[in-house]
Amino acid sequence: MKIFFKILRIVLGPFVLLREALTRPTGIERPTALQEQVDLQCRSMALYQYKTCPFCSKVRQEMSRLSLPIQRIDAQPEGPDRQALIRQGGLAKVPCLKVTDAAGQSQWIYESGKIMAYLQGHFGAA
Repeated sequence: MKIFFKILRIVLGPFVLLREALTRPTGIERPTALQEQVDLQCRSMALYQYKTCPFCSKVRQEMSRLSLPIQRIDAQPEGPDRQALIRQGGLAKVPCLKVTDAAGQSQWIYESGKIMAYLQGHFGAA
C-alpha cells in the first residue's frame, strides 16, 4: 500500500505543482507599514508541508492570496524537520501550521481548512 501511494505521488505530483503555478492568485496589497507588521507576525509561523500534497497546495495558495511570507518546511523526507513535526506537533500529518507566541509556546494547527480559516481570521481583512 505504501508503494502504491509513493507511485501515485510521483505520477500526480508534477500536475499538482503545475496547477498551483498556473492558478497562483495575486496577493492582496497592504500599506507598507501594515505589510511590515504582517511580515513580522509571519516570522513566528512555519508551514510543515509536502511539496506535492494537494491540501498543502491549497494552503500555499491562500498564503499567496493573503501575501503571507510564512516559512515552508518540507516534512516529507525523514530527518530533523519531520521528527520535529512528530515530536512537537504530535502527528506526521501535513499540512500543519506551527504558530509560536511571544512566550515561546507553540500551537500546531492541522487540516487545510482549519489553517486557512486561521490565516483568514488573522490576516484576511485588508
